[in-house]
Amino acid sequence: MYLCDRIHNGMLFYEHGHKDPIDIQQEKQLQEERDYCKEVMFAYNNTHPREDDRRQALMRSILGSCTERFFFEPPVHMSYGKHVHIGDNFYSNFNLVLVDDGEIFIGDKVLIGPNVTLCTTGHPVYPLYREMVAHYSLPIHIGSNVWIGAHSVVLPGVTIGDNAVIGAGSIVTRDIPANTVAVGNPCRVLREITERDREYYFRNLKADYPYALRQE
Repeated sequence: MYLCDRIHNGMLFYEHGHKDPIDIQQEKQLQEERDYCKEVMFAYNNTHPREDDRRQALMRSILGSCTERFFFEPPVHMSYGKHVHIGDNFYSNFNLVLVDDGEIFIGDKVLIGPNVTLCTTGHPVYPLYREMVAHYSLPIHIGSNVWIGAHSVVLPGVTIGDNAVIGAGSIVTRDIPANTVAVGNPCRVLREITERDREYYFRNLKADYPYALRQE
């Protein structure tokens, strides 16, 4: 099985040092794609704050799929970009890092806080493999209406269900079910989201109606 297939299938892989001609060609192709992504990220992160149209065009040129409504506060960093698929009305705050050797799927109306990392790629625990700089990549799936708090990290192979909230500073190592609040390192479900959350938006602070239900 060749390099790109190994990455796609979650198998161990090496980015460099292949002997087979097809693997060598794929290695060069992947390096070119990573270099191109770095160039796009550099251009995006150095745009003027008022260059909204240019920013959107740059991001659309690199993402695997997107709609018209999305926004990444610069700086943002990706490995390839083409493996990132975002839904409608997406927003990420400063310093989002997407390690997208594997696929990242993000639903609609997702909010991501500052300094968040979504990492599809890891290294084996066994030291011999790490000495040889082995990698593996597993896809990340994030549902719709998810909020990921600042300084959180989502690790390879994780699925986060619709409407979930990931508390700030969490390290998400396992799947998080829909309609829950999950926090911590490792991230664990704290509680379900209930009707009380409709009435109290933060601790004992009540939502004021009808303002709280206004539509876009």
